Amino acid sequence: MFKQLTHILEMIRFSHTVFAMPFALLAAVMAWAGPTASGERIQFSWPQFLGILLCMVFARSAAMAVNRLADKDIDAENPRTANRHIPAGLLSVGSVTIFTVVCSLLFIASTLLFLPNWLPIVLSVPVLFFLFGYSYTKRWTSLAHFWLGVSLMLAPVCTWIALRGAEIIQHPADILPSVVLGAVVMLWVAGFDIIYACQDAEFDKKAKLKSVPSTLGIPGALKVAAACHAMMIVMLCVLPYSYPPLGAIYWAGVIVVAGLLAYEHWLVRPDNLSQVNIAFFHVNTVVGIGLFLVTSLDLLL
Repeated sequence: MFKQLTHILEMIRFSHTVFAMPFALLAAVMAWAGPTASGERIQFSWPQFLGILLCMVFARSAAMAVNRLADKDIDAENPRTANRHIPAGLLSVGSVTIFTVVCSLLFIASTLLFLPNWLPIVLSVPVLFFLFGYSYTKRWTSLAHFWLGVSLMLAPVCTWIALRGAEIIQHPADILPSVVLGAVVMLWVAGFDIIYACQDAEFDKKAKLKSVPSTLGIPGALKVAAACHAMMIVMLCVLPYSYPPLGAIYWAGVIVVAGLLAYEHWLVRPDNLSQVNIAFFHVNTVVGIGLFLVTSLDLLL
């Protein structure tokens, strides 16, 4: 049982939760720290904090399991992914399916038990279906990277709705800061997913799968990724105008993030993809966690 659990955590790449989790927590900090449209503040709550963590973990785990189920035959044909758990026989389709159902039910239960308004429970099933839909997008559109970006964009937006739902119903404009933060996440994720997909550009062409690298070629794909990350920096600059409490420490963080993204694009070149994993995981881990820590510090001080 321990070995099976280890394989499941490896399969869903639990460590990659660092991509979305910091932005969900950042949205929570912003929701608690800043005034609402009516001028009141949302009080911090440990049950709500726990609910956000559980929702993030269970939703992402279910979505990642669906991705592995949907791609099991494709993964078996791709030399880069043939050793993944289902193609390699380390996990069965049945066990991964059960894991998906359990995580989905626990996600829905978490929205009901821990979060303070009725919107999360109503939106939980549509959110899950949207997350699951990503796994099939590369069969019909090269914009699959942006579907993934929007899937992770839901982390801060849904967190904001969970904490400020009653306020949003009365003052719809109150949701704006989370949408801007969500746009940051969407552009960031789409950009680095395009970079990561460059590794499979030739395989995707042969398998008739769609992606920006297989459609535009690696040089063109890297330009699109760079444009996404440039727009991400623009949205980071827009965020303080929708959420005025952000100050000098935040702006310093934006400058550092811009430098890290420039370094990421310096690492990955059309004629040398050997540094893709460093750019994908290590640099982006620093970007996500760093933005959360710097912005939270700014708000706390």
